[in-house]
Amino acid sequence: MSLYVMLTNLTDEGRKTVKTNPQRIKEVNKEVEAMGVKILAQYVVMGQYDFINILEAPNNEAIARVAIELGSRGTLQTNTLAAMTLDDFINSLKK
Repeated sequence: MSLYVMLTNLTDEGRKTVKTNPQRIKEVNKEVEAMGVKILAQYVVMGQYDFINILEAPNNEAIARVAIELGSRGTLQTNTLAAMTLDDFINSLKK
């Protein structure tokens, strides 16, 4: 399984949805998990992004599917980064 960091911003429509139904965030999380992507951690942040999500997916195709599905709803925009643990990075340099 591969790790990804998904940085997310709500659109105007997304902010309206979250304000009227904050529980919708957890409903979307269930939809993401149903697409085969595990949410390892999720944080609300202040600044350039609204949310930081740490995800685990079987491959790039699965994470791309999630990003396109969520983005196509018009309630958020995503920026997704492939990630690796520090130990994996160090071990890759030893080879």
